[in-house]
Amino acid sequence: METYLGEDGLDKKPRKLKRDQGKLQHHDMKTVTYDDVHVNFTLEEWALLNPSQKNLYKDVMLETYGNLTAVGYSWEDKYTEKYCQSSRRHGRHERNHTEEKLFENTQCVKTFPYHSHLQIHKRTHAGEKPYECNQSDKAFAYYSHHQSQKRTHECNQCGKAFTRHNHLLIHKRKHTGDKPYECNQCGKAFSQHSNLQHHKRIHSGEKPYKCKQCGKAFTRRSHLVIHKRKHTGEKPYECNQCGKAFSQHSNLQYHKRIHSGEKPYECKQCGKAFTRHSHLVIHKRKHTGEKPYECKQCGKTFVCQSSLKIHKRTHTGEKPYECNQCGKAFAYHSNIKIHERIHVREKPYKCNQCGKTFLRHAYLQQHKRTHTGEKP
Repeated sequence: METYLGEDGLDKKPRKLKRDQGKLQHHDMKTVTYDDVHVNFTLEEWALLNPSQKNLYKDVMLETYGNLTAVGYSWEDKYTEKYCQSSRRHGRHERNHTEEKLFENTQCVKTFPYHSHLQIHKRTHAGEKPYECNQSDKAFAYYSHHQSQKRTHECNQCGKAFTRHNHLLIHKRKHTGDKPYECNQCGKAFSQHSNLQHHKRIHSGEKPYKCKQCGKAFTRRSHLVIHKRKHTGEKPYECNQCGKAFSQHSNLQYHKRIHSGEKPYECKQCGKAFTRHSHLVIHKRKHTGEKPYECKQCGKTFVCQSSLKIHKRTHTGEKPYECNQCGKAFAYHSNIKIHERIHVREKPYKCNQCGKTFLRHAYLQQHKRTHTGEKP
């Protein structure tokens, strides 16, 4: 495939590449050949490139080969030999065709067809990011990621922008409700294939990501990263209105709705609205009477998993909430909050008839009966 040089040196638009309104045509992986992805320079053209342009060309082409290899493309010998000949011609030969086929990274045991692919991959472990965006100050390990940062694809329904077109396509499923990936064991459907893969671990029991401090295991790496913040106390997401900090970005987003008053999830039966979809799901069970979480020790059932978790403390005797003033421990967070009022002498519940104040709301309710004459 022939190329040409622009004023800035390397022009990555091949003369013969056909485009349909700026979009690459889709090819079946079985029909992809070396010539479909390789950009070749004559010796004269190569001599005109400066060292940074040559390195750029090298990274782009090697990453292209690596991406095709990663999705299962099998290189034919003639294309591998052709690559080697081209590399030798430009003084960039990485390995001979007759050498060992795969190079293994000892950190993650991932294998690559070329040593240069391995070197580029190692950037993910070393944190090396040689490609810097001069607009956002972000840096990238791979040239293709750097280029994708420059592009923005905007959702025509909500205006949210994405650097990659496939991310926009996945996002649009939130508006359409499209969930093309279905679990063949329980029938649950997902908008992303990766979410289906993570879900399948629920059935298999696989939890490959383990915390080295407490041994707790997770189905997703992201869940382990968030869990580790419990040990470190790290809360990187801070509310710019009240200063409250959170360990997860999603929790900060939910918290902001307290300030804005936004409650986007409404119950169609009673009209009650919620800041989180999960809270609406739990609320609906009050209408249906569903209690899917059962205690294996006493058989008591609950509408949500957190209630079951708290209930189990009655069997185990666990009291995770300790007063930092007197050391008294409690099984429930609400109880320690009430207890702490003893130290500060706070009595927030006031009788509107006689002005007497109380530590607990229940005590106030009991007191009111003395005015009404109602028997307990």
